[in-house]
Amino acid sequence: MSSGQETPLVGKPLPSQLSPTCPGHGLAGVSESGSPQAQSRHLTAQMQSSLQPLCLSLETLHRVKGRMLEAMERGLSRRTHSQATVRMLPAFIRSTPDGTERGKFLVLELGDTHLRVLLMELSGDTDQRVTMEDQHFPVPDAITQGPGEKLFAFLATCLWEFLDELHMPQTDLELGFSFPFACRQTRLDQSYLISWSKGFRCPGVEGRDVVALLQEAIDKQDRYRIKVIAVVNDTTGTMMSCDASAGPCEVGLVVDAGTNSCFMAEARHVEVVEESEGRMGVVTEWGSFGDNGALNDVLSPYDHQLDQASLNPGKQRYEKMIGGLYLGEIVRHILTELFSGRTAPARLTEGSFQTQDILEISDEQVGLATARRVLRALGLEASDQDCFNTQQVCSAVCIRAAGLCAAGLAAILSHMCRSRELSRLKTSVAVDGAVVRAHAKFRQTLQQLVKQLAPECDVTLVQAEGSSKGIGMVTAVASRLAAQRRRVDRTLALLQLSHDALGTVQALLRQEMELGLKKETHASSSVRMLPTYICATPDGSERGDFLALDLGGTNFRVLLVKVGSRERGGVQIVSEIYSIPPHVAQGPGSQLFDHIVECIADFQTKQGMMGQTLPLGFTFSFPCQQTSLDQGILLSWTKGFNASGCVGQDVVKLLREAVKRKNHFALDVVAIVNDTVGTMMSCGYDDPSCEVGLIVGTGTNACYMEELRNVGALAGEEGRMCINMEWGAFGDNGCLDAFFTPFDRQVDEASLNPGRQRFEKLISGMYLGEIVRRILLELTAKGCLFRGRPSPKLQTPDIFQTKFLSSIESDGLALRQVCAILEELGLHVSCEDSVLVREVCQVVARRAAQLCGAAVAAVVEKIRENRGLEQLAVTVGVDGTLYKLHPHFAQQVQATVQQLAPRCSVTFLQSEDGSGKGAALIAAVACRVARHQRA
Repeated sequence: MSSGQETPLVGKPLPSQLSPTCPGHGLAGVSESGSPQAQSRHLTAQMQSSLQPLCLSLETLHRVKGRMLEAMERGLSRRTHSQATVRMLPAFIRSTPDGTERGKFLVLELGDTHLRVLLMELSGDTDQRVTMEDQHFPVPDAITQGPGEKLFAFLATCLWEFLDELHMPQTDLELGFSFPFACRQTRLDQSYLISWSKGFRCPGVEGRDVVALLQEAIDKQDRYRIKVIAVVNDTTGTMMSCDASAGPCEVGLVVDAGTNSCFMAEARHVEVVEESEGRMGVVTEWGSFGDNGALNDVLSPYDHQLDQASLNPGKQRYEKMIGGLYLGEIVRHILTELFSGRTAPARLTEGSFQTQDILEISDEQVGLATARRVLRALGLEASDQDCFNTQQVCSAVCIRAAGLCAAGLAAILSHMCRSRELSRLKTSVAVDGAVVRAHAKFRQTLQQLVKQLAPECDVTLVQAEGSSKGIGMVTAVASRLAAQRRRVDRTLALLQLSHDALGTVQALLRQEMELGLKKETHASSSVRMLPTYICATPDGSERGDFLALDLGGTNFRVLLVKVGSRERGGVQIVSEIYSIPPHVAQGPGSQLFDHIVECIADFQTKQGMMGQTLPLGFTFSFPCQQTSLDQGILLSWTKGFNASGCVGQDVVKLLREAVKRKNHFALDVVAIVNDTVGTMMSCGYDDPSCEVGLIVGTGTNACYMEELRNVGALAGEEGRMCINMEWGAFGDNGCLDAFFTPFDRQVDEASLNPGRQRFEKLISGMYLGEIVRRILLELTAKGCLFRGRPSPKLQTPDIFQTKFLSSIESDGLALRQVCAILEELGLHVSCEDSVLVREVCQVVARRAAQLCGAAVAAVVEKIRENRGLEQLAVTVGVDGTLYKLHPHFAQQVQATVQQLAPRCSVTFLQSEDGSGKGAALIAAVACRVARHQRA
């Protein structure tokens, strides 16, 4: 079976001093022949005058290209589509062949007088072997003129006869249907007949879905299990027929009796369909380009004569300059002028010159002889000069057609390059049709002019292997995509949460909160519900300078916070960020705290503060059991920290001991706070109704103001206390096991703390990228991604960072940019791969946001019920890179809270200065309270 690829159709360079379609410009017979007779022939003044209207300069072709681009844009726009001359009809083809298609596929190709039935088998291996068996059936006039039901019954009967002849077993088969009539296609497998043509007149079909009619006829036979999955235009069949190994072939061009083209457009630009991801095959229906007058300045008198005598004056103007059905008539009108007075007009009547005649006469080798034969058949005694003139006319008409076709093709290619935001487009164009196949000069001119008209595109013209194979390939690709979609849906369904499932998560967290607050059940809860000993929030009277430390991840921040009156700027902050190397985060605890002290000393030196002892608030974003405001016993490390000798110890004491070892300065640690509490206090300074703190970054946690009477571990009934929930461990007791997917379990088992921080591993930035990577590996193994071939990098744990999720999901990010991100990981991706990777990222991030929203809903509902309110208005202070930087996370969290806690009006306020500012404010409040107590 031929691969369908041939040598690129490149001819000699075009001389720049000549207009591309002028007479004498590379035309057959001018200089190619060395015979004395040929050399004596020349273009007479009359000939030059007759052919001059066909002469189109490169500038003119550029204008035609620009107008075609404008017409394409109107056809793609929802607002102007119905008035567009270039209709830009979606073909609902979402992918070109990638070489992995396999199986047996049926094709029904209905022609004017014959029906072709074809069985195509694809090997699906690296060589992609294609075998085809077919049979032709004549279509009787009784069928073409009879009821529609009989037509489709005839198609089904021919299908059975063909399969019976092959002794096909009773297996499931999928079928592609070529139905060459004007239709309104709404899906790949749905197309409504608008009107009959080509001699068909079958009542009862117009306005109906021809796929449904064919499927009904097939099902009535009850012989083979066949499903019609695609109805295909011959132009898209041309594009899809090329061998995938030849590289991307994303444009189809047909120049036959008529002309048309198609290409793979960016779906987001095809506004007449709902799909916005990936690519969509579009049939231009460009034959009607110019029907609005856009080509008036390039129409010759011969074009006007042809149009006026046609069955559809003023219609299909572009096609009438290019299509083989019309080239002979243009030649006839010119020759009628040239032979005026030398022969009876009756000899040059309509239809005198057929397309095949024109193409043969234009041939450099046999053209003159063919011209003499054709002219003699018309009763014309033609001289050598007459034959030469006739050859020049035929060549000029064909070359002009090639130039106009090149302008249209260049418009498509430039549109593709621009819409994909590429600096250079590389693609192949599948070409077919009698004019392209039989006229080498047409193809050469087409290739050369496209290169000049679209210099930003590297284009190879490839001879199509026939629309029948293309129809089969459309069917095979649709089958591949459908099978992949089923596998993807089954995989991603594990991560999709219903309203009821989210309500269950909300109820489970509420139950764990109650257990964690009660002294007798505290130990059985996975949510620690730790008292923070913070009972007061800023009231605006705090003043002074304070130090703050913020340790919560791979970076450590030291801050100088100046708290003044709001009239004088409120809170002013100077800070510096220091890194915590992995060997320090996971080495001896003394090394970690020595490193922290060195960073503090460096900061104080730079600020000229050495020798000063300022009140200090310490944000320590790990689970701690506090027994007072300035004492916190580390319960466990999270977020990749695992420094030894720290768990079970008072971290404030460890910090003070490190200060003594270094002997640089003294520290007055007033308060140790969790970053979540710091965030709540920081936002509370700006919004007094802020009573919840939320962190969604590398890790996740929340705090809120609980009624003191509900805190079983502490005495007292009056007032409130901030509770550090440590909800990252929610589910460590198994209560969330039903929500864990195999991917979550893989991530958990490979982590530094298996079985712990289970909720955090579903939500936080430290883990989402790894969940995505595990899913991508699974989909690759199932053949849904990267042609089933993962890169070594993708098999590296943690290589897919969560920041990639935020980048890939950014609104308006073109697939080119998604591909660039994935190529950083060593992945060679197709458009379809990019779309699927984006979908995986969306599903993983959406689940994380919904789980976070369900948890927030549990918290605010508890606050509302604590206070016996019908409606609660409360603010949640939020920090964390995932919440702030991911393009949709915050919106999805808020939507989930609104859905699950409808009686709470919740405002989300992002912390601008982080939890470090909150730690300083807690220290300021503590100093204020202490002063009042001393007074």
